[in-house]
Amino acid sequence: MEIYDISQEVFSCAVYPGDPAPERFEILNKSDGAVCNLTAFKMCAHNGTHVDAPHHFLDHAQTIDQIDLRKMIGYAYVAEHDGPVTVDDAKRILAEAKQAEQESGIPGCDAAKRILVKGKATLTDKAACIFCEAGIFLYGNESQTVGPEDAPLVVHLAFLDRGIIPLEGIRLGAVDRGVYLLHAAPINLGGSDGAPCRATLLKL
Repeated sequence: MEIYDISQEVFSCAVYPGDPAPERFEILNKSDGAVCNLTAFKMCAHNGTHVDAPHHFLDHAQTIDQIDLRKMIGYAYVAEHDGPVTVDDAKRILAEAKQAEQESGIPGCDAAKRILVKGKATLTDKAACIFCEAGIFLYGNESQTVGPEDAPLVVHLAFLDRGIIPLEGIRLGAVDRGVYLLHAAPINLGGSDGAPCRATLLKL
């Protein structure tokens, strides 16, 4: 059994352009005679590896604490792609995921419901519609945003309006294509539009 940490270290993480970077503060320090070491921090809910809630782009939609955790915990399929993800690419990835589900021999495996894309991939709006039609639960990528960085709105709206959860800023360099058990539960930030998570993959 292998466990892959696919999350970024927070204080050195990638930051979406315009978002504030994480800051760390030492409140107490043993070397200064304090009883313990104590750290405080300040960060954006979308720094590093994080989950978007529908409320990120949709008023009065689900906040991060209201999302069904089963969308972010369960079997997932890791695909590989560089460049724009087109309609044909999306169909190929879904077909690969379905085949991998069947070949896994895992009872109740629903890896095609959680798609993780390894590589410098940018999801197009038309490809996002293919994933929406397939009824996936979650889409993860290595970029800090799904869709083009300079125009993220359309892809986010397509996903979040359907309750599809973006898992952004993952790191899959050490992970091969295939089926894994994903755990990407976000921090329970009540009322928030997103939250960081310690995302891991378990190879059974």
